Amino acid sequence: MKNPQAPAILSDEARSILFVDDEAASRKWFARNFGDEFNIVTAAGVGEALDLLAGRGQEFAVLLTDYRMPEQDGMKLLRAVQRDYRHLVRLLATAYAEKEVAIAAVNQGKVLRILEKPLDDTLTREALREALALHRTQAFERLLNEGRVAALRETLGFLAHELNTPLATVRGCVTTVAERYRPCDGGPPGMAQFAEDHPGELLAALERAQRRALYCQSLVSTFVQSARDAYPGAAPQAVTGSSLVASLLDEFPFEDNERSWVSSQVLQDFSLPGRRDLLYLVLCTLTKNALQALRGSQLSLQPSLRVSVGVEGGPAAQARSWIRFEDNGPGIAPEVLAKLTREPVTTRGQSGGNGMGLMFCHRVMQSIRGSIELASTVGQGAVITLYFRAVGEGSQRES
Repeated sequence: MKNPQAPAILSDEARSILFVDDEAASRKWFARNFGDEFNIVTAAGVGEALDLLAGRGQEFAVLLTDYRMPEQDGMKLLRAVQRDYRHLVRLLATAYAEKEVAIAAVNQGKVLRILEKPLDDTLTREALREALALHRTQAFERLLNEGRVAALRETLGFLAHELNTPLATVRGCVTTVAERYRPCDGGPPGMAQFAEDHPGELLAALERAQRRALYCQSLVSTFVQSARDAYPGAAPQAVTGSSLVASLLDEFPFEDNERSWVSSQVLQDFSLPGRRDLLYLVLCTLTKNALQALRGSQLSLQPSLRVSVGVEGGPAAQARSWIRFEDNGPGIAPEVLAKLTREPVTTRGQSGGNGMGLMFCHRVMQSIRGSIELASTVGQGAVITLYFRAVGEGSQRES
């Protein structure tokens, strides 16, 4: 019977054992003796084994090969498997347990264990179980590492996108100032002369560049702090919903009078799960999206964006903590709303939007076992809520 303790997450992973021996009686004995517990496939030599692996390599978890075979010895097979099928856990069976063979098997074939022939039933069964357990562990680690790499690549790509826009603004502002420079012939040393199309133009450009540069610096410093926190022994960084919103309002590069559009309310504070850098980037993304919608709308009322922090539900075990963004902008069309967290759809392609923002936010929330909910009616604004698992105590205040 199959091993019942294999993790469910690896239910589709390779778990067959490939046994290679040139003796037919040995192959028959091995399949009969161990087929009650393991899925056994046999091969009569190195060539047949490599053909099986070429067509069905992902089915196998363990290779057990004899050393002495007439055409090619088991070491050649182990070296080929080490090169081309590294996911296989390798075992070597030999009646010639010489020192040189053992050293070559470990150094060149990377074998887990060397079994002496004739094979002992109990020792062989233990070795096969150990090899399968090691394969499951390694497969699980590969799965985790692939997930981490994919998440890191996606995060860095989105961070680069978030930095690119304000840095382009900084560059544009600097270019504007440089283009307005005029030679100051005959003037006093140390004096420079600039021409403006309208009063205050250059000062406004410099202030805009400063706000964007500070925003970039805040993003970078947040990720640097997270890198420091990741080192063993580092004290965990306590982050609450209210402190993250406060950082957002202090550091986001609002244009002109946009800061006056934004208010915050803390109904009940709570501790945030997950990494501060990613959650801060999520809040920045939602703020940017809301402000872009408000800028482009024709409102009879003052543009408004409220960011709220609270907890809803019953006892702490069932309650959900949340951060909510509510704006009074033009709203989102139903056909767009249905796709926002699943597809790279954007209504602002001409202004540099690529539709990845809410998809990124959705994946960050999924990674911490939270969720994101969107609601909107055309002409009546939009509401986006981030729901979290962890709930802490707090107080009520407004700003």
